[in-house]
Amino acid sequence: MSMKVINTDNAPAPVGPYNQAIAANGLLFVAGQIPLNPHTGQLVGGDITAQTEQVMANLGAILAAAGSSWSQVVKTTVFLSDLNNFGAMNEVYARYFESATAPARACVEVVRLPKDVLVEIDCIAGL
Repeated sequence: MSMKVINTDNAPAPVGPYNQAIAANGLLFVAGQIPLNPHTGQLVGGDITAQTEQVMANLGAILAAAGSSWSQVVKTTVFLSDLNNFGAMNEVYARYFESATAPARACVEVVRLPKDVLVEIDCIAGL
């Protein structure tokens, strides 16, 4: 299997032993993104809407760096620290996908996320 590491300055740099994404056999596996501003390294504060917007911007930057796009996303996983935030997160999320071709998705509530953020999202896309 051939693998290629994908990294861009337009998304937060990895802070551990992982990469922003790996391209392998025509698929792109994007690591979970949290609402970090890639240029300042600071968390985007505020509510779930602001945090989801930053997460989606980070994911979009990685997709673009790999030569992929939102239309090629086939699967996402959404991690929420509180499922009561689902509706507001989903409003932002829905702007990135046409409902007829939206990717498969799992959404789960977790006890805690890195840096105590409200949301983290990862995805798998075609290349």
